[in-house]
Amino acid sequence: MNKALKTALLSASLLFCGVAASKLAAAADEPNRAPAARPAAARLGPAPRANVARPTFDGRGQVLDSRYNHGRYYPPAGTVRATLPEGYRPYFHGGSRYYFSGGVWYAPRGAGFVVIAPPVGLVVGVLPPYYSTVWFGGVPYYYADNVYYTWQPDQNGYAVANPPSDPDAAPDAPSPAPDQQPPPDSGVQNDLMIYPKNGQTKEQESADQFECNNWAKGQTGFDPTQPGGGSAAGNPDVARSNYDRAMSACLQGRGYQVN
Repeated sequence: MNKALKTALLSASLLFCGVAASKLAAAADEPNRAPAARPAAARLGPAPRANVARPTFDGRGQVLDSRYNHGRYYPPAGTVRATLPEGYRPYFHGGSRYYFSGGVWYAPRGAGFVVIAPPVGLVVGVLPPYYSTVWFGGVPYYYADNVYYTWQPDQNGYAVANPPSDPDAAPDAPSPAPDQQPPPDSGVQNDLMIYPKNGQTKEQESADQFECNNWAKGQTGFDPTQPGGGSAAGNPDVARSNYDRAMSACLQGRGYQVN
């Protein structure tokens, strides 16, 4: 092999090694390179849900009361039950007995009880647990299950009222969500400190105070909502003391600590 051929082969070998080394260096550097940017996929939010109307009946046969956006289900009038729901409260009006539970009114029917519309004028101490407040002619009505109640300060309670002249007309002001507006102050000025000992709810405590207040007024003639206890109080100081004792006895009998 002559000198010229050896020189050519050596040059070719060096060129091949240089190309191979370049490829190896490029391959070694490949993991450190940032990947090519890809078009960002569009982020889709949740599809808007259709505005589906609430069903007229629930799974227990109760009917939706949608007036004034009330949005609660109640058993229809005429529904008969064998027993009353737990936590019902009895009331007398016009010589008849009625029962109230969860905004629903019942009356005796044979061996059971039937859902009814309560008579106008019947007074309760506590509104239903869910109610809507609507205003007609500047007067607030408390509404639930097709029944209207109005606050009666002289009776210290809420009376079943006749519906407004046009109950399907728009109220004076938008109806707040049920149970969002507190009821009026009962007006009872109670000097006693009352503590529930048996886990009574606020609703139960309010109802018990209302009923004990009515009983104590009847026993003593003292009305804490009237100036001086009212005309039947006699000596206001003595009557107030008697009233407090009567209230204490009544509430203690219902499971309250009274100081």
